[in-house]
Amino acid sequence: AKSHAQPSSTGNCARYVTEAIRAGGRLKLPNTRLAKDMGRTLVNAGFHLVYDQPHAGDVAVIQNIVGHDSGHVCIYDGQQWISDFVQRTMYPGQAYRNIQPHYELFRHD
Repeated sequence: AKSHAQPSSTGNCARYVTEAIRAGGRLKLPNTRLAKDMGRTLVNAGFHLVYDQPHAGDVAVIQNIVGHDSGHVCIYDGQQWISDFVQRTMYPGQAYRNIQPHYELFRHD
């Protein structure tokens, strides 16, 4: 994921995370139009919800906020969260960090 990340957000987090998951192994993951809706796609590919600290390979699906209707999705590499760019935190920007919308964490074992 990190090797394909851009210097800043391109607004294509779902595409970048999907491509990173595909590149990481044997999973055939279809494209998801809106990042906030990617949870079902992940479950259908064998991911499951987890409720503990993130592990490398975990995917966070974050719900939308005003001005960011698609929501956000990012993948954890064991040290940092990556989507279409390398993020400072799981929440991709200040607006998300201020509001801290609901998110779900998915893992593939």
